[in-house]
Amino acid sequence: MDSQAIAIPATHSEHEHSPHLHHHFATEDQQREASNFGMWLFLLTEIMFFGGMFTAYLIYRNWYYPAFVAGSHWMIIWAGTLNTTVLICSSFTMAMGVHSAETRNRKALLRYLGATLFLGVVFLGIKAYEWHDEWEHHHVPGLNFSINEFTHVDPRYPQDKPLAVDMAEKTQSYFSLYFLLTGVHALHMLIGCSILIFIIFHASRGAYTTGHMNFVENFGLYWHFVDIVWIFLFPLLYLISRHQ
Repeated sequence: MDSQAIAIPATHSEHEHSPHLHHHFATEDQQREASNFGMWLFLLTEIMFFGGMFTAYLIYRNWYYPAFVAGSHWMIIWAGTLNTTVLICSSFTMAMGVHSAETRNRKALLRYLGATLFLGVVFLGIKAYEWHDEWEHHHVPGLNFSINEFTHVDPRYPQDKPLAVDMAEKTQSYFSLYFLLTGVHALHMLIGCSILIFIIFHASRGAYTTGHMNFVENFGLYWHFVDIVWIFLFPLLYLISRHQ
């Protein structure tokens, strides 16, 4: 009986595991590796998703290059530059948030995640300002697009009226891709900000600083990916032939 009494607790202890460990994983390391692998697979699908849109943009840019140059010169450079700076800073604060979770510093985690959320909202606010400006100048294809904005104002168009109208109409391809790319990117930012609110709420209750921070780490990968996409969008959409 004594030997059995001693054996029972020992057997029970062999089955004890972290409350964060799901039953289908043997160890927390295995769970973390599987989680990270799944996140990288998701980001791979995102790369293919954005890659298709980037390919379409490059094809149309090659076909209608003069019209794309004219459309690009209507972009608000200071807004695009500011948004680039904002996202670079947000990547830094997100990285520091992940580091804070690793070091189990709850106050620092909340501070850096809050800063990341703030910068994400600033980005969306600036982008909304740009879209409003495009609406005011009748650059939204299919809704209030006006070729007169280009044939009458932009001196780069030729004096031949039919040809000028044709080139002006081709700028709709640029603005269609501009709104598609920036719109999808902004949607990813909006989703990211929503998830950040969720993470901040749970972090304020003590989550992610007890050694289990896979969710914060994987979300950091998502946030950095969205930032990198903008790094490519900014020169492609805003800086076409700016040296001329």
